[in-house]
Formats: sequence, C-alpha cells, structure tokens
Amino acid sequence: MSSPRIKFLFGGLLILAAVVYLIVSSTQASAQYFMTVDELNNKKASIVDQNVRISGAVMGDTITYDAKTLSLSFTVADVSGDNNEIEKEGGLAVALHQAVIDPNRSKLKIVYVGVKPDLMRNEAQAIMTGHLGADGVFRADELLLKCPTKYEEAVPSQVKGN
Repeated sequence: MSSPRIKFLFGGLLILAAVVYLIVSSTQASAQYFMTVDELNNKKASIVDQNVRISGAVMGDTITYDAKTLSLSFTVADVSGDNNEIEKEGGLAVALHQAVIDPNRSKLKIVYVGVKPDLMRNEAQAIMTGHLGADGVFRADELLLKCPTKYEEAVPSQVKGN
C-alpha cells in the first residue's frame, strides 16, 4: 500500500467515527428521562438543587401569573411515567384528568419565570427542567406543555374506532 492510500483510509475512518459519535450523543440527549412527582418527593433530600426533569398534570385552579414580573406559579399532580399504565387508565387525557381530581395524589408547587405558554391550562401535561429548592418548591428553567384534549377531536372517527 502506498502512503496516500493509508492517509485516505485513516481520514475516512476518522470521519466515520465522528459521525457515529454525533449520532450516539444526540440520541442520548433526546431520550432524556423525566421523574414523576412521586419519584421526586421520594428523593427530595438527595436531589435538592440538582438539575432534574419532572412531569405532572397541571391543576388549573392553582395557576397564577404576574405579567409584570413574568412569574408563573402552579401546582402539578403526580401522573405515572409508565406508558402501559397510562394506556390501562384510558389514555393520557384520562390519566391527566384522574390525577387532577384525585385528592390523594402527590403534588408539587412549580415556579417558572417567563412568558406564560398558550397551553397552560387545567389537565395539561407539564414537563419541566429545573431544580428543587430546600423550601420544596420546584423552580423550572424550561417548561413544555402537552394538552392531549386539544388534539382529541382532530383524530378521525375511523381511527377512534367509531
């Protein structure tokens, strides 16, 4: 083998390794797991001030927003993180509704500073990244809301099984 062929082969392997690394690292970043309210409450002492991602059902009657300070606070109720369990309950919309109306579910107060999202409403699924303070309040840096009831009517009737 000549020297240019070795350089070409080495360069190709280096590029291939870089592409594989980028694919693996982006897949791991997008598959970030989130904790439920119950899981967070069980680990409270050990995760205070650590950056975590949690999910819960928004309790609509607890939503307060100050447009001057952009301070949004609300409470979320525990929703299972197990998709099979959610399906057994009747789907995400039913699971979120049950979480909000059940007085025995674990709850967590959330504070977020930023523009109030359009989907901020009762029974929306909130996925938040932030940290739990020593006072037991979760301070969210990022807030993502999913509102399954908003899209429920958009599903064609033949898909729903009617």
